[in-house]
Amino acid sequence: MSLEIKVPAVGESITEVILAKWLKNDGDHVEMDEVIAELESDKATFELTAESAGTLKLVAKEGDTLEIGALVCKIEEGGAGNAESEKPEAESEEKTEEKPANDSKSEAKETTIKVPSVGESITEVTLTTWLKQNGDYVELDEVIAELESDKATFELPAEAAGILNTVANEGDTLAIGAVVATISGGAKVESQKSKVDSVAPTEKSGTSYADKSPSPAAAKILAEKGIDTKDVKSTGVDGRITKEDAMNAQKVDSSKAKVESAVSKTTGNTSAPAIAGARDERREKMTSLRKTISKRLVTVKNETAMLTTFNEVNMAPIMELRKKYKDSFKEKHGVGLGFMSFFTKAVTEALKDFPAVGARIDGEEIVYSNFADVSIAVSAPKGLVVPVIRNAESMTMAEIEKEVVRLAVRARDGKLGIDEMTGGNFTITNGGIFGSMLSTPIINAPQSAILGMHNIVERPVAENGQVVIRPIMYVALSYDHRVIDGRESVSFLVKVKQLLEDPARLLLGI
Repeated sequence: MSLEIKVPAVGESITEVILAKWLKNDGDHVEMDEVIAELESDKATFELTAESAGTLKLVAKEGDTLEIGALVCKIEEGGAGNAESEKPEAESEEKTEEKPANDSKSEAKETTIKVPSVGESITEVTLTTWLKQNGDYVELDEVIAELESDKATFELPAEAAGILNTVANEGDTLAIGAVVATISGGAKVESQKSKVDSVAPTEKSGTSYADKSPSPAAAKILAEKGIDTKDVKSTGVDGRITKEDAMNAQKVDSSKAKVESAVSKTTGNTSAPAIAGARDERREKMTSLRKTISKRLVTVKNETAMLTTFNEVNMAPIMELRKKYKDSFKEKHGVGLGFMSFFTKAVTEALKDFPAVGARIDGEEIVYSNFADVSIAVSAPKGLVVPVIRNAESMTMAEIEKEVVRLAVRARDGKLGIDEMTGGNFTITNGGIFGSMLSTPIINAPQSAILGMHNIVERPVAENGQVVIRPIMYVALSYDHRVIDGRESVSFLVKVKQLLEDPARLLLGI
């Protein structure tokens, strides 16, 4: 008996994962609940366990992007699986001997390719690009098209090997379960196709309707490059220009060719001058995390009325306080006294006076919170993550510093859980650690505001009619104008400035 192991649901907002690593090999014996693989989403890493004991049969490969519910592997329970697998093989050999060699009809079959389910809330997708053309021979699991929903882009693989017969067109909006294409034949069809090509080469070499005709995807690429189809080498069926042909095509600059020809006639030198220095390029596929970050940032820019207000903070009082007490603070609490705890406490106090800054839009309602869950932006090896400090308003400076260190270490080790990154009603990001003087941070949706910290630079300022040098930090508050008015945003930032320039107010709550 064979048990199918599928990608489990790992969170409401996660629709796909990456098979990061197989911990067991194909054919290994595994025990029930034994960890067999590691799955990675845009937020965290998960372990995949065996749901029964038996022999492992791998289906997905390391690096594959799998949707929730997709088949990962199978487990043949006990020894029955091997015996059963051998029996059909013997029977198939006997049937092969009995079957006439020229019975192509018995071998030919047609597989229907439909739009797969790509998420509970997704009811339709758009066929953006055909990666294979009508009449092309495709292999099993070869990607033939790209589908796009309102949330993500998905690849459509071939469910069998054979000749592709496209049904839908690029740009079509298709419902889940709609027919996209069919695949007919298989190895028999491929051999017949090659036989026809070898018997009648003169027909293929002749002109056909597809000769020098680009596919829709190829036509788009050639138009962007400004290349004529007659200057493109075609490798598709009947001389059709494929997407790969278009990507490899180079524009012929006729004016440049004429100048080079004139120069070569004058100088007698027919070779182009050598270009000094390396001109290598490197391409890397975007990770699931990077793609998710990109989509969310663009969504925030497009769907919020985002503005940024600025102010400057004299950091001298905090720096003097840290210098005076940092050793005794670390000795007592076992953690250093950093700037983040001061900023977090200042934000939590300011949110009490201006609750709209910590609010969010939910449908047609604005949700206000009487607590401060502060998100801290952390730069991890795989990208930017934003873990949350829960109920920061009730924590001491030492407790905040310890939580910041704990979350930062887990982020850099890739061990953050979904519960540690979801929620939050305000975000603090510190670009100053990388040397940023000023920036306009992007809101962390669905929150309505984010505070940007920057580097500390000694600048001349006027105090009591005198020019003095002070360590100044520029701070920026980006906010959603749909929720927060200008008066509230400016007043909030001024309150944060006052609390930081007079840290005693943090203790007194004024």
